[in-house]
Amino acid sequence: MHGAIYLAMKTENRLYTKLTILAKNFTVFFVMSFAITTVYTLLYIPHLSDRIKSNPQFFIFPLIMMLAIANIPRMLNKGKYRHAFASSCVTIASLLIMVAIEVFPNLLYATNDAANSITIHNAVASEKTMKILLLIALIGTPLVALYTSFVFWTFKGKVKLDEMSY
Repeated sequence: MHGAIYLAMKTENRLYTKLTILAKNFTVFFVMSFAITTVYTLLYIPHLSDRIKSNPQFFIFPLIMMLAIANIPRMLNKGKYRHAFASSCVTIASLLIMVAIEVFPNLLYATNDAANSITIHNAVASEKTMKILLLIALIGTPLVALYTSFVFWTFKGKVKLDEMSY
């Protein structure tokens, strides 16, 4: 769904028409899959909602996510693909934030014994390793940002298809 919306923003003519149909179909599939997965999770894996249930301030994330999901088909029907894409981005970010809230402090659950789970406390690296990683991140993050900006600037606008396109 997310990719189809992005491609619909970037194309025109026949390909645009095909992608708008795909984006709408994928949105229906996403909403149905999301609803089924949510119900399954709440019924069969209830511990994944305990932290949000016990902390009312975290209800903002499911609310934001539900509003963003509801906004996607609305924006697609209006032909506002940038807004639909932004709502899809908010949906993805909200889902990731909610998973992080719910599994914290665990990084990986052990199914045989909870004591064997990998948490942020027993998976921590040494201070020297963290300083090296910070240095790499301080150098690499601006480089990635510059490269990403360059790529987006280079490929801005709609894709023009002609007889030489494949």
